[in-house]
Amino acid sequence: MLSIPVRSKLGAFYFFYYAIVGTFMPYWNLYLQHQGFSFQQIGWLSSIAIITRFFAPFIWGWIADKSGKRMLLVRIATWIETCIWFLIFIVPNNFQSIATLMLIFSFFQNAILAQFEGVTLFWLGDEKAKLYGRVRKWGSVGFIVAVFLIGELLDLISIRWLPIILLSIAFLAFIWAFTIQEPSNAPKAQKKLQPIWKNIRHPTVLAFFSIEFILLFSFAPFYSFYSNYLHEQHYSTAQIGALWATGVIAEIVMFAYAQRIFLQRFSWQKLVILCLILTSIRWYIVGVGSAYFVVQLLAQTIHAFSFGLFHLIAMKVIFQHFSAEQQGRGQALYSTMWGIGVAVGSILAGHYWNLLSGQHIFVYAAMVVLLALPLTYWLPRHSQHDDALATKG
Repeated sequence: MLSIPVRSKLGAFYFFYYAIVGTFMPYWNLYLQHQGFSFQQIGWLSSIAIITRFFAPFIWGWIADKSGKRMLLVRIATWIETCIWFLIFIVPNNFQSIATLMLIFSFFQNAILAQFEGVTLFWLGDEKAKLYGRVRKWGSVGFIVAVFLIGELLDLISIRWLPIILLSIAFLAFIWAFTIQEPSNAPKAQKKLQPIWKNIRHPTVLAFFSIEFILLFSFAPFYSFYSNYLHEQHYSTAQIGALWATGVIAEIVMFAYAQRIFLQRFSWQKLVILCLILTSIRWYIVGVGSAYFVVQLLAQTIHAFSFGLFHLIAMKVIFQHFSAEQQGRGQALYSTMWGIGVAVGSILAGHYWNLLSGQHIFVYAAMVVLLALPLTYWLPRHSQHDDALATKG
């Protein structure tokens, strides 16, 4: 049985990491709007903050698999992240300066989660199917705490102080990273890396990550403009925070019960179809019910499927189709497809936001996500029980 202290340390780091995300994601674009940036500029800045996922995850994944020093990479990345939020107050407040900082921030941010997911799964070992959701849920708790507390705080103080808050949380994550050691069962430094192209060409892997791209493309208006969208409808900062938190509460519930209710009973194909259809419904009601808080609340509960269940399936896909020596690059592929989808979608959403309106953008997102349904044909049609690390692609 895995020791409780190690699980607690892993959970605490997820808490700090997602507290940063819970502070950044709902409020950063509001900060940019407060600083005088247009919606088109915000769309580009959002995509720049994500665009390094085109290449950074594979760079970090290659370094991690080559060196075997995943936690060292996490510590370096959290320190650089801390420095970025300090530099916000030093550089000129213009598009070029903020874009440069976002580029550096996202390059190192991409080193954290993908590699820490690998660290966690190696630490959990044979108990990962049972324990991963319990550990990972603390990230969701961190997100919720940050969203609520920062939302309330920003109703009392100016949003221009947001970078100071991000700096403080990032520094805590950096300090905490030193409490977690490299997993003893993780692969060490490799002189020659196992190639992964055979793994990527596997029909299940190829189909799944293509589906991920389309799903995350549809997520772009939500990740980049949802807070601004609600602000236009005269929602308070606290209400915006509550809606973001509702999605993550739903995610926590999914992490707690998905293994027993869904993953042990249904095939990946059926579950991914469910995620896609519910996500389409989610974006539709976000678009048509913008004026109604209860409607937005309902839409946010679907995050349990749009992200929570889909993420758990992704972890299983990676661990079943990539060997232990390939995990860094397998996790990197997941992050890369996430980044490409959201970056491309953010640029388009920012360009058309004022031309079409936010309501229409979300309705179009609802239609786009359904384009992934034919790709589910290549996903397994029976339930998957093999949680062991794959030995071959």
